[in-house]
Order: sequence, then C-alpha cells, then structure tokens
Amino acid sequence: MLHFITHPEVMIDPAVPVPRWPLAPTGIARMRALAALPEMAGLRAVWASTECKAIEGAGILAARFGLPVRVLEALGENDRSATGYLPETEFQAVADQFFARPEESVRGWERAVDAQARIVAAVAKVREESPDGPVAVVAHGGVGALLRAHLAGAPIARCWDQPGAGCRFIVQPGQPPGSWMPLPAA
Repeated sequence: MLHFITHPEVMIDPAVPVPRWPLAPTGIARMRALAALPEMAGLRAVWASTECKAIEGAGILAARFGLPVRVLEALGENDRSATGYLPETEFQAVADQFFARPEESVRGWERAVDAQARIVAAVAKVREESPDGPVAVVAHGGVGALLRAHLAGAPIARCWDQPGAGCRFIVQPGQPPGSWMPLPAA
C-alpha cells in the first residue's frame, strides 16, 4: 500500500523560490496529526520530493516511526519555474490551462504529459526500492492529480486534483486510486 500525501499549508513568500517554501505552523500541526493516525502505523518507508515543504512533512512522518526520509527529485511538482510565484487567482487560471492542454507548455510550465510520465516512473521506483509494507510519499497536488488520472486509466483533467492543500489518497496494487482525503485538522 502506498500513501500519497500532499504537503499542507506553507509559508508563502514571493521573494523566495517556491521549492524553498517551508511548512507553515498549521501545516506542521496537520502533518503531526496525520502521523498519529492508526492507519499510518506500520510505515516501512517514507519518501519526499526535493522541495523543502515535502521534506519537512516527510520528516515528521519518518521521525514518528524511526525511519529515514528518502528523497527523490522525480517526485517533484510540475516545473513552474518559468513563471515563479503567481498570485492565487492567476495561478489557478494557469493551472486550469495546464490540465486542459496537457500536451502543451502553458506559460513555460512543464507539460502535464511529461510531469505525469515522470511521477508514474518515480512512484514505480519508490515501490521497487521500498521494503514490503506500507510506504508514504510526501509530494505535491499537481503531480498527485496526474498520478490519480493515470492509475484510473483516465485522461488528464483538473477533476483529479486535490480539493485543497494537504490531502492524501491510498494506492493499492492493481486497484484504482482512492479518493482524496484531507489531512486531519491540527
């Protein structure tokens, strides 16, 4: 079983590159609440993308179970470095285009089809390199949506996206992906 977890709330700072944003206090508390859930017991491996917020979230889970955090760059969010920080309204409009036109680079962003191929291969690598048993991946909502669409055998579409920051779904081998579930409140 694989728990795919998206980082919760972050400290947004337009002067800092997005990959270096840390978790906000609320995000830290939500990750601690997740780590305390009975269904997280028994984790055998914890993975993260190279982004600060994902590593911090994975570190909270890993510390709870005495595990190291394994970092894999390919678990990263779709590359949006061409635009950098965008105000929320503009970001959502560009994200809509990203999902609606998956074979095009929207404003220089990584194409959705390329990000999907990358996250699918990364999750396969996580499974291959992890011990048997439950595994957690702390990553990002955009690639989580692309992974869910792939696992469901469905076209890329925004409807696969998480309902808000800090969600998770479960992947069981040979089954469609579970629904998004919000991380517990702090």
